[in-house]
Amino acid sequence: MTDVAQTVAGAGSGPDGCNYALIGNMNVGKTVIFSSVSNKKVKSINLPGSTVTIEGAPIRGAQGVIYDTPGNVSIFSNNEDESAVREILLSSKYTGEINGIVLVADAKNLSRSLAIALQYSEFGLPMILNINMMDEAVSRGIEIDAKKLSEMLGIEVTTTIAPEGMGLRDLVARFSQLRPVDFTISYTPAMDQLLAEIGRLLGESRISARALGLLLIHDDRDARKYVRDLKGEDVLASILRLVERFRTDNPTHNRDILVDHYNALARDLADEVQRREPVSRNSRLATFGDMCTSYLTGIPIAMLVLAAMYYFIGAFGATYLVDTINVRLFQGILLPAVGQLTDQLSNVFLRDMIMDPDFGILPTGVFLAMGLVLPVIFCFYIAFGVLEDSGYLPRISILLDKIFQKLGLNGKGVIPLVMGFSCVTMALLTTRVLNTEKEKIIASFLLYLCLPCAPLIAVMLVILDKMPFSATLTVFGVLGSQVLVAGYLLNKILPGQRSPLFLEIPPMRLPQPLAVLKMALAKTWFFMLEALPVFILASMAVFLFERAGGLRLLEHTLGPVIHHLMGLPEKSVQVFIKTMIRRESGAAELEHLHMVYTNLQLVVNLLVMTFVAPCINSFIVLFKERGFKVGLAINVAVFLYAVLLGSIVNYLCLTFGVTFT
Repeated sequence: MTDVAQTVAGAGSGPDGCNYALIGNMNVGKTVIFSSVSNKKVKSINLPGSTVTIEGAPIRGAQGVIYDTPGNVSIFSNNEDESAVREILLSSKYTGEINGIVLVADAKNLSRSLAIALQYSEFGLPMILNINMMDEAVSRGIEIDAKKLSEMLGIEVTTTIAPEGMGLRDLVARFSQLRPVDFTISYTPAMDQLLAEIGRLLGESRISARALGLLLIHDDRDARKYVRDLKGEDVLASILRLVERFRTDNPTHNRDILVDHYNALARDLADEVQRREPVSRNSRLATFGDMCTSYLTGIPIAMLVLAAMYYFIGAFGATYLVDTINVRLFQGILLPAVGQLTDQLSNVFLRDMIMDPDFGILPTGVFLAMGLVLPVIFCFYIAFGVLEDSGYLPRISILLDKIFQKLGLNGKGVIPLVMGFSCVTMALLTTRVLNTEKEKIIASFLLYLCLPCAPLIAVMLVILDKMPFSATLTVFGVLGSQVLVAGYLLNKILPGQRSPLFLEIPPMRLPQPLAVLKMALAKTWFFMLEALPVFILASMAVFLFERAGGLRLLEHTLGPVIHHLMGLPEKSVQVFIKTMIRRESGAAELEHLHMVYTNLQLVVNLLVMTFVAPCINSFIVLFKERGFKVGLAINVAVFLYAVLLGSIVNYLCLTFGVTFT
């Protein structure tokens, strides 16, 4: 094993030394999964004689190392990507022995993914099948019975929505349950006989004799080396004579015949386990879909869609639901009831940690998260699901392609930017759908600078709802304008060209309410499971920091600077501290302290919170994705920009007498 491989393996392998290969077709989300399930100790392995780089890293929360392999379409292809995957499976020189395969499938194109899964199943290595992009499948009316597929293949089958992080913990937890595929593939009688004879010559080996035979039929050099090292030159020569006789007796055989065979088997499997909703032939919907991509009609439609989202998420979610859940239930009933119980605690410090109105775990951690963030983010996921399920999102990508060209992106850039309204951390990972480094840097900068994530939008709308509409218009107008300004400038500054737009366009259809609701519930539930502990830890951290005198020290040192430059109260320091831990936690803290702010100060604070930096997870992912130099440059530029913009907005509003009252 090379020094690089030893470093990776030594960093995370357990006593069993498990190494896993992440394999799948192109564009199935393998790299997003790799970044999400591995820790940050990523090492790159350059395969000699090839331009392909394999990345490996210890698995977070499990023993072993996982290797991200290039996307491929067949085990028989001779291009560099496919050859690299076969090489790491057959050779232990670069990554150590691969003990299992994590096969990532595209839920939208299940049969294509199953075809390559069947090919790699012949290697005889333990395998798990992960069906990714389940939300995109649902939006296309595709339902997959993962349990039935698991029974048919005899292996664990999991489902994920990688950009949202859904299902990834379950995937990692199943790594210990990998086992070889229990699905027999029959070929022609002549080939079955050949594979049986090769099996008798090879006997037991880590790699199945069937896979070695299939590869040797098609002159794979790594398979030859594996057999030579395992059994010697004589056995290899005997096998090659059998292969040559097979070719003589079957002159019409070629790799395309085998690929077609796998594709046919995969289609049969897919038909058994998935149900597709018939595509609507409604001519009115098709016409409407065409209207969505035309500037003349598409721009007004987009404006109406944005207005509808604003009223549904803002007016209904941030006003009615928040008032009902937060004000009436949590503040009106639960908080007083819990207060009566905690008043009986003799330990004043513990009582304050739980119920302190400014920093307590329940008021600022649990109740704000459940009462403020949860209802609005649920509405956001419903609205986003409707756009996705209807087929509108790809069409707005086409509509915005020409505009995005000015920003150095193509219309596909709308995908990570829209994802940024859900979660900036995951959106930074989805910049991988973009084709050039220039596009990835521009999208990352815009996400980091201008995009408020869904939980932050949730609290922003709650705060802005209590002010005149001019405040909302100012906040989102400034944010929107900065996307255009920053993108345009970056396009002029950064070298390189954008790539042309190629995108799969699903048919336009009426959204399925039940499917949208189920997906929104699942995403909201997953988000709260992830976010609630962070809210609680953030509240505890700030409470302890305040009791130790840290907040007073920061307020005395940074408070005057914040006050004189941006006109904000000194208590904004604690808001910014919580924002750096998690954006929505800081926004919830701002809502908690809104009584000490003027409306102008709230507007300035919301802008600075959005610009100053996303949460610490985004900070880490940015450096991971874009590298140290680019990550550092973006962070410095964004911090200075946030202070400058907050100061300018405050100065201009005071100069022209704008108070938002």
